[in-house]
Amino acid sequence: MEFSYKTKGTCSSMITFTLEDGIVKNVVFTGGCNGNLKAISKLVEGLPAEKVISLLTGNTCGFKNTSCADQLACGIKEALAECAAV
Repeated sequence: MEFSYKTKGTCSSMITFTLEDGIVKNVVFTGGCNGNLKAISKLVEGLPAEKVISLLTGNTCGFKNTSCADQLACGIKEALAECAAV
């Protein structure tokens, strides 16, 4: 199932990704640091959602209390909750 997550407090404005049986796929960031975000997308491809959440939650960027990676974790958490509610 494909999800879109509107980020909060980061240079990227949106993250889209797919969850298939709890596996993260097809992560695409809109805006932000292009090279770094492409790398994050490649690194999390095929990982279990819970693993991505544990790896990325709490990562910060500069003086901000969040980051694009942290926002991806937030988006995945939200998507898992939505899946559980269905």
